[in-house]
Amino acid sequence: MRLRDDEKAMLDGERGAARQKAMDLLVRYANALGCEEFVDVTNVAGVPGQASLFLEQQFGHSGGYDARYSLYDLDSDGVAAIPEPAVPHACHLQGGTDPEAWPVLGHKPELAAIGRTSDQAAAEHGIRVLKTCTPYLAGFEARRGEHCAWMESSAVVYCNSVLGARTNTEGRESTSAAMLTGKIPNFGLHLDDGRVGTHLIEVDHPTESVMDFGLLGYWIGEQVQERIPVVRGLPGPVDLVRHKHFGAAAASSGGTELYHIVGQTPEAPTAEAAFAGRTPREKIRYGAAERRLSWELLNQTGRSRDVDYVMLGCPHAAFEQLSEAAQLLDGRRIHANCALWIFTSRAVKARADAAGLTQAIRDAGGQLMTDTCSAIGQAVPPGTKVVALDSAKQAHYLPAIMNIEAWFGTTRDCIDAALTGRWGGVPP
Repeated sequence: MRLRDDEKAMLDGERGAARQKAMDLLVRYANALGCEEFVDVTNVAGVPGQASLFLEQQFGHSGGYDARYSLYDLDSDGVAAIPEPAVPHACHLQGGTDPEAWPVLGHKPELAAIGRTSDQAAAEHGIRVLKTCTPYLAGFEARRGEHCAWMESSAVVYCNSVLGARTNTEGRESTSAAMLTGKIPNFGLHLDDGRVGTHLIEVDHPTESVMDFGLLGYWIGEQVQERIPVVRGLPGPVDLVRHKHFGAAAASSGGTELYHIVGQTPEAPTAEAAFAGRTPREKIRYGAAERRLSWELLNQTGRSRDVDYVMLGCPHAAFEQLSEAAQLLDGRRIHANCALWIFTSRAVKARADAAGLTQAIRDAGGQLMTDTCSAIGQAVPPGTKVVALDSAKQAHYLPAIMNIEAWFGTTRDCIDAALTGRWGGVPP
């Protein structure tokens, strides 16, 4: 490692024990990557010091937040007093349960209690407690070209692709260390060369709805894996919700961290610019047959059309999506044999509360919850065997996590399933 003076000072302990432990972790991380230098970061999104029942049992008796952060986040052999972040922008992403609706999720009161103490400790350390996988919907964004350290796959791909900021997919440990040091290994998507497109995707089929963008993103992720697609042929402008579902789907099926949409994303005014003048490694067409294949992959676990559970809000729902759900419910009632859970951020729920959307969903028999989702919280209604989803990401993960069948379709398909207890979606 080529360390600068401020980095050496932290590693030598001149800036306190916690920053020393954080730098030690980052040096080991960089060495494992074969990276020889750090880049300064100013914007970090992680889960610093987050509590769970497991961590509370392991470290809670040793000092609470400081112990969890030191022993777990920083992989340290001792507890240090954790200072405020060294970066101007730091936020806390999603958690394990809803602080109010934890009984609905089937969680223990102890989990809700330690979540509250964890949130309070993070806030007292100057960290914005957003508890969401969509921090950009809660006012936490990044500038084009800004070096960041973000975790959570759908947030990372949005940060890189739509905002034009720079981050690799980081984890709890590296983001927690970056908060205290303002450093992260300078590799991958922090480098100009690491952001150049690799595969040209020619879209040759109408792609308009949120479901369309989920299908396209899921198929592209399968094709390119962790490489960088350049997408041409989409009608513009692509709105935030479609970017959210497209990126999350591509990140789920292939680990995509950055995509370019020609004429729409910041680093792709033209295809030539996205490829930095290079020839694409491969040109791939997306048409009706590819769209149908993507749908079949996402619905491969669906067998029974009797739906027990409908989940919306992955990644966490935008205000516009809550408004759409309330309009589709339109004063009707959820079927007696089905449950509707919708997940969003605290910030968006506050807007929904004020606009009457939360009450409209509740009047129909649904639940609007925050901070988590069925995958992160590992929670579904008791007896669930079949779930309906409008999220390609959740359709990818939830069947394996919770051992249930899943149907993927439009938001309207899902609301109809919640009202009737039956899946009526059809292949495209």
